[in-house]
Amino acid sequence: MKIELSAQQKNAKTEFRAFVNQEILPNAGNWDKQEFTPPQLIKKIAESGFLGAILPQEYGGKGMDMVTYGILNEEIGRGCSSVRSLLTVHNMVSQALYKWGNKSQKEYWIPKLASGEIIAAFALSEPNVGSDAKSVETTATLAGDAYILNGQKKWITYGQIADVFLVFAKCEDKPTAFLVEKNSPGLCVKPMSGILGIRASMTAELHFDNCHIPVENNIGKLGFGFSYIASYALDYGRYSVAWGSVGIAQACLEACIKYTNERKQFGVYLKEHQLIRQKITQMIANVKAARLLCYQAGYLKEINNPNSITETSIAKYFASTVATKIANDAVQIHGGNGCSSEYSVERYLRDSKIMEIIEGSTQIQEITIAESGYQDYLFSTVSTIGEKKLAQSI
Repeated sequence: MKIELSAQQKNAKTEFRAFVNQEILPNAGNWDKQEFTPPQLIKKIAESGFLGAILPQEYGGKGMDMVTYGILNEEIGRGCSSVRSLLTVHNMVSQALYKWGNKSQKEYWIPKLASGEIIAAFALSEPNVGSDAKSVETTATLAGDAYILNGQKKWITYGQIADVFLVFAKCEDKPTAFLVEKNSPGLCVKPMSGILGIRASMTAELHFDNCHIPVENNIGKLGFGFSYIASYALDYGRYSVAWGSVGIAQACLEACIKYTNERKQFGVYLKEHQLIRQKITQMIANVKAARLLCYQAGYLKEINNPNSITETSIAKYFASTVATKIANDAVQIHGGNGCSSEYSVERYLRDSKIMEIIEGSTQIQEITIAESGYQDYLFSTVSTIGEKKLAQSI
């Protein structure tokens, strides 16, 4: 099988790379220090159509294929993981609405999301709830023509500036999804700072104190919150993070090639040392392998293959762990300079570790991938219908 980008995808990659080199790379380090993303950059991202990248053109989106969207995430991730995370959460909400919203919800919200008129954030994690997301403690109670929310959300990416949140709460003890606008009575947004990585992503806590939202802001049915809506959105989130991890790894590789061509030790350039060449070789191989896994996941998503979910988990698992290893080696190659914020590899190392945690930690991916492997093995070793039903029940 030949894996090759189309002319359109190659042109898109060139366009994305130029945008990142001009608009993001020169200032990413400063934004990280300031823990801030400038509004003018978000406006340029919106005007470029990136916030509506995979939404249909009928709703004002770009209608990108999934591989092109992946390349967009890689390139922006190469420049700044914080900015890339805006694409992640915004499109998670957009895709969840497009899949599970009713006609009126889609007609009202999706064009605004596609254009960037409003920014969306994904609100699932809580102080006591991380990987066990179906056990959210935030509650929603129906009272007349409104739902009343009480509880707290934490680690909400771009929560400081989001106009609307996709919030998951228990209603009648069933995980359920709701849209909550930032000006809703009873909602308090508190900025978070001092996070290890993606510091410019303007993370926030959300506090709901008898927060009233219209009854029509319920998305899907009661009980659909985690198994359907959150899971669907998280699959897109993992895909974005996988490609973003490739972007970090690529940025580390480029930084190391530049540094080892300029830095001398023991009278020769670092690139002449055998151990340096070994590390660069490992970086190149791992970046290419991670990118190929992402291509595979993207292709399967594009053709609506059900295996795309597992392949996306594999891509996210491999790319995020590889990004951390490559970033660690990049800091080692830079030596003392790698520990200074004057060199970008320090930021890449911090950001890469976040990639192993968000949208399903490395350990959760290991559980998911292993379970899939056991199921594949059981199905490949049974022959009768009865045996297959037995295997499926295991």
